[in-house]
Amino acid sequence: MVICPECESDLDIEEDEVDEGEIVSCPECGTDFEVVAVEPLELTRVEEEDEEEEEDEEEEDDGDY
Repeated sequence: MVICPECESDLDIEEDEVDEGEIVSCPECGTDFEVVAVEPLELTRVEEEDEEEEEDEEEEDDGDY
C-alpha cells in the first residue's frame, strides 16, 4: 500500500506496476507525483511551477503570427 505524502490517503498503486519517471495522481487531493525510485517505491511531488512555465510558453507560441 502506498500512502500519499500530502494527504496520507491510500494511492491504490501496485508497486510492481509503476516505472521510474511515471506520473501518478492522488485521487483524494489531486496532487501529482513522479516515481523517482521503484525499490523501494519513492515519490516526489511534481512542482506546479513547471506546469505554469509550460502554459506560459504555449501562450507565447500562440502570438507568433
